[in-house]
Amino acid sequence: MISLTHEFTETLHAPRERVFTAFTDEAELERWFAEHVHVAPRVGGEYRFWGVHTYGTPARAQATQKVLRIEAPSVLAFSWNIESHESEVTLELSDTTAESTPATVLKGRHYFPVAPSVPRPLDLIDDLWRMALANLRAHLTGSAVFLPDFSDPTPRLRQTVLINVPRDRVFQALLDPAVLDPCFGAQSVVEPRVGGRYSYGWKYGVRGQTVSGGPTTILELVEDSKLVTDWPNWRGDPLMPVQRLTWLFEAVGENTRVILIHEPFERVADLSDYPQGWAYFLGALKSRLEA
Repeated sequence: MISLTHEFTETLHAPRERVFTAFTDEAELERWFAEHVHVAPRVGGEYRFWGVHTYGTPARAQATQKVLRIEAPSVLAFSWNIESHESEVTLELSDTTAESTPATVLKGRHYFPVAPSVPRPLDLIDDLWRMALANLRAHLTGSAVFLPDFSDPTPRLRQTVLINVPRDRVFQALLDPAVLDPCFGAQSVVEPRVGGRYSYGWKYGVRGQTVSGGPTTILELVEDSKLVTDWPNWRGDPLMPVQRLTWLFEAVGENTRVILIHEPFERVADLSDYPQGWAYFLGALKSRLEA
């Protein structure tokens, strides 16, 4: 039997009491975490969450989570059965500051005595928490929340934005490092032809390894209408299928509707925090082009 431990740390731009409430108030949890929630905030009390937004727990009868420890506004621990394997989640909150305003450091630990019997179990748990924490950040700051639908048999990400500039300018912006670099925070490389290099210049660490993330190659290029690139696994796993990122550009009068499609995903959890990431980029692109 192999155990599994996933640990994470997140700085949240809200006071500790506010973050603790987001984890213990039923109405708030239903805005950013689960379709249905029932909380009895005491040791041994229920901490049940279920519905289409909860992995493996669509029905109330399947929700057996309980409070294991609670010390307001600093500690919350609860049980969580995932794939018929018991686990324990411990969340610890402490005060800090971010940009001279009150903030909270969240330290989380998700422990399984026996790891779930699924492909890539550590990736699964990591992605579930990336989804949840991205939505918690959005909830606390009043941004858009993207709750997953775990009943979706063919998950993919599709987002749109209307940019108030002509279509040719938006299309060219996706091929211009001078536009891409401020949005992605790196040094892009673009060879604007099918088969040409297309890179955002990302490099980051994943589990002790350096990964060159993002796209590498242009697969399709249709002037002012379409850009398709590859998208290798963001963790740098060579055994995972390469995805596709499709950009479509539709004229709406003198403006442009941009449609972004990221696919395919093997399971809904693999969407991870991509929805928030792509929403941020589309917003940054819109702001830069309309400035």
